[in-house]
Amino acid sequence: MPTSSSTPTATHAVVPAPRGQRAASSRAWAWTGVAAGALGLASIQTSLAGSVDWQATQGDAGAMLADASGKQGTYLLFHTVTALCAVAVPVFAAGLHRRLDQQAPAGSLLGRVAGWGLLLVAVALLLGSGLDTQYMLALAEPDVLVPESAAFYTDWVATVPWLWLGAGLSGVALAVASLRHSAAPRWIGVVSLLLGGITLVAGISPFQYLAGFTGPVWLLVVALGFALGDRR
Repeated sequence: MPTSSSTPTATHAVVPAPRGQRAASSRAWAWTGVAAGALGLASIQTSLAGSVDWQATQGDAGAMLADASGKQGTYLLFHTVTALCAVAVPVFAAGLHRRLDQQAPAGSLLGRVAGWGLLLVAVALLLGSGLDTQYMLALAEPDVLVPESAAFYTDWVATVPWLWLGAGLSGVALAVASLRHSAAPRWIGVVSLLLGGITLVAGISPFQYLAGFTGPVWLLVVALGFALGDRR
């Protein structure tokens, strides 16, 4: 008696990669950190360029206002790069937090500390550029400004955006995660220990604004390291 037989058809399902793997493969956060480091350096340089001639204007608020009124373009550039840096830094902070959590010991606070330290930098940058609209545009007509108030603005721009202490905290946390727990390439840990340590000490000291010289450099080098040389 004939029997009917059927050959089962094989089906091949494409299994998507887990969400965590897809997220880990993207280095957009690291390249955003590269941009943040470059913008941080530009912020410091434009802040320097916007500083008044202290020797020529010492004790004379009117002279400070006259000096600053000729640098409106510099303050405009300062505001732009500083605000962009304030936006880019939290993206890198979030990526660094996630990156360290992937290889740090369970329950470790290092990734969170590294991320929060950079958020402190973003807040300082936001506040550092926070008076720009009030004064930068008014410098086109210096007569509308009170000289003492404008002199205060030049001090604000020359100090608050330099508060990169949080980057030192992030650098030291990254150094510990790398050198003690192998949660990041060892050379990144060494760089973070040196530049991050210097930034942290400078930020804690009475010469806290010196942290603005080393903090952006640490951020740029480390972000480049994660973008180009992170081979887990």
